Amino acid sequence: MNRINLVCLGVQNLQASLAFYQQLGFQTTVQANAPIVFFNNQGSKLELFPIDQLAKDINEINPPTINRSHFSGITLACNLKSQAEVDQMMTLVRKAGGHIAKEPQPTDWGGYSGYFQDLDGYYWEVAYGGDWQFDEQEMLIID
Repeated sequence: MNRINLVCLGVQNLQASLAFYQQLGFQTTVQANAPIVFFNNQGSKLELFPIDQLAKDINEINPPTINRSHFSGITLACNLKSQAEVDQMMTLVRKAGGHIAKEPQPTDWGGYSGYFQDLDGYYWEVAYGGDWQFDEQEMLIID
């Protein structure tokens, strides 16, 4: 099991989250009012699913408690090819209604990175590294 095919985010408002991610450039064939959304990414898929239904899918009789008041310890990341692309993505995030948690800035590892939160509070890092390389599917190569 050396792969992740799908990342599912439980969301409060599926239509608002669909619009948010589409404004950031995520692509889907899903029409408005669909009960679930899959975005077609390079190498994986991002799924949006109503959070209360996701909790019941995990355990219908005793669903996990939904707690949004703390940091879960999980972040998602989008690795880009220039500092300008990082800044452009953060501009899109602002326009789409996301919250900038950390403005892009030079990092101690020699890159350039910032964080935002989507409409449901999930943290995303948007980063660039000068020596990064990408494969033919635009996936970051990490040696």
